[in-house]
Amino acid sequence: MKLFFFDLETTGIKYWRNGIHQISGEIVIDGETKESFNFNVQPHPRCEIEEEALRVCGVTKEQILSYPPMNEVYSRLIDLLSKYVDRYDKKDKFFLVGYNNASFDNYFLKAFFVQNGDNFFYSWFWVNSIDVMVLATSYLMHKRHEMPDFKQETVARALGIDIEPEKLHDASYDIRLTKRIYEKVACPNDSR
Repeated sequence: MKLFFFDLETTGIKYWRNGIHQISGEIVIDGETKESFNFNVQPHPRCEIEEEALRVCGVTKEQILSYPPMNEVYSRLIDLLSKYVDRYDKKDKFFLVGYNNASFDNYFLKAFFVQNGDNFFYSWFWVNSIDVMVLATSYLMHKRHEMPDFKQETVARALGIDIEPEKLHDASYDIRLTKRIYEKVACPNDSR
């Protein structure tokens, strides 16, 4: 089983208007981490950059505009994917895995491919993805009424995972947190 754990930081919440400025993740195949990655990326030149979104991530517009151009990062991402998946084999794909990815990150990542002239996103990834927030819902339903929200930080705390609050909203930290939540809720009898 090929899992592509990923998290994005964006310039806003609308995938059709805002862009990505950080892509982080981990490639896990048959339970073994093969590679981790963290790419800062200059958003698409026509995307809107919302100050509030940058403030949440602790970055400035000047910083993100100095990141490597998106076509360069796209090429690096494709090189990474190509190590583990044959995009011409319809039976060889990654499951996208993230926290609230089904309704947010997946759309941004697909838009990133399209912005780079690639309309074959699903050559790499299965259409159905694994949303760790949904998995955690079932696992924590007995205590959901005690939780103020279902944000990643709140869920991690409810599962007894230590948090470093100052690192939240950095995609490289958030994806490690997502993976720890996944290991607790998807593999509860595993010794991890």
